[in-house]
Amino acid sequence: MSRNDEMNLGLGGKAMIEAGSDSLLNAQWARVRGRLRAEFGEATFRSWLKPLTLAGRRGQDLRVAVPSRFMRDWVATHYADRIMALWCSECPEIRSVEVIVDSRDAAAADDAATDDLAALDAPSQATVDGLAANDSQPALSPMMSPGMSAVSQAEADGLAEVSATLDPRLTFDNFVVGKSNELAHAAALRVAESDVVPFNPLFLYGGVGLGKTHLMHAIAHHIKKKQPHKRVIYLSAEKFMYQFIRALRNKNTMAFKELFRSVDVLMVDDVQFIIGKESTQEEFFHTFNALFDQNKQVVLSADKSPSDLQGLEERMRTRLGWGLVADIHPTTYELRLGILQAKAEQAPIQIPSKVLEFLAHRISSNVRELEGALTRIIAHATLVGRPVSVDSAQELLKDLLRANDRSVTIEEIQRRVAEHYNIKLADMSSPRRARQVSRPRQIAMYLAKQLTTKSLPDIGRSFGGRDHTTVMHAVKKVEELAAGDISFSEDIDLLKRMLEG
Repeated sequence: MSRNDEMNLGLGGKAMIEAGSDSLLNAQWARVRGRLRAEFGEATFRSWLKPLTLAGRRGQDLRVAVPSRFMRDWVATHYADRIMALWCSECPEIRSVEVIVDSRDAAAADDAATDDLAALDAPSQATVDGLAANDSQPALSPMMSPGMSAVSQAEADGLAEVSATLDPRLTFDNFVVGKSNELAHAAALRVAESDVVPFNPLFLYGGVGLGKTHLMHAIAHHIKKKQPHKRVIYLSAEKFMYQFIRALRNKNTMAFKELFRSVDVLMVDDVQFIIGKESTQEEFFHTFNALFDQNKQVVLSADKSPSDLQGLEERMRTRLGWGLVADIHPTTYELRLGILQAKAEQAPIQIPSKVLEFLAHRISSNVRELEGALTRIIAHATLVGRPVSVDSAQELLKDLLRANDRSVTIEEIQRRVAEHYNIKLADMSSPRRARQVSRPRQIAMYLAKQLTTKSLPDIGRSFGGRDHTTVMHAVKKVEELAAGDISFSEDIDLLKRMLEG
């Protein structure tokens, strides 16, 4: 047989190199595939082993083909030894198994993958069409050097197609650090600056508008600037799903796998989106495993910790907790004020400090609303020409302030004051009169009068059935102490801010 004849060998039932051996070889291959499926499980078999096809045999050497270079490298690294062992049990004459690339088989492999995912969690056609239209928007593009090959340029184009656009404002320089986010910030900076993977994955979680996305963008910006050779993908979990669906519909899943599993850094925002979407979750699971095994960095974010993501498969939840899980807590008054001060420094007009303090006190839901409120004040002052004051801010933001108002309860006041002064919560209602107990109790009564709409008798009843005159005495005593002792007054103000925020 000529060299050309050997290269033109097809799949499965096509002619083998050794005449008359095709049926026996195919039967042996079928048994090997069956044992691979049984040993590695349906999910792994479908992703990595089902695309394998029998390419031919020459003497003691056997060749199996895969549709892409990435799959060849992965199969050769993780499954070649087992494939060899199984072949030897079927045919002791075999001394080597070589994994080769046959790109002509990619379409067939994609057809098989599409058939296997019949229960795909696909959106409507209109939604997918909308995604295709959005793909024309500018995206994160890896920095290219003049010497890069055509293949490298094609890979860069693939990264640019799936990566989301980075906001130039969301950098580490513009991130205000406080106690509530210092761990997440330090971890994100370590990932961005490190040449090796410090922890994998980095999982950031917290409520809406607390800075998760800001840190994700900051990591991507930093890597792009300091290590431009690294291949980085940043996108939302929603777009990951859409890209996966498009690959299935276009019969191009091998290209999808090769793109996502060959990056240096994969960052996926809002992972909770894939909960309940079984096919997408399955593909994400294998992508995560592939990158983890290659020691490539994965950065994820969600609104809850991995252990609290109800509906996520247990194996996925376990893997998400392998690295560092960093919580971003609700903002403190000091952090909110710092964020406003940093933003006000870039404003075209002067913002009085009293206005910034007012906003930091009254808007505590999330940073986006806080920054939006300041932007509204700046725009109003610039366009209308009115000076900025607390009164004008209160009038302009009355809808936002109303949404952020919350009622403070007496029970909450008692708990907060007890924690602050390190006494038992039960002491708030006890008959004890020792100063270390009675003074915090008086402060709690004073705050209940200031921060709630409860009457004096109602407040007294909440403190162990005390008379309303006792509450009046407590309020008067606290006011006198605050007037004469700056330290005491600051302590009261701190408690008020904590309760109001």
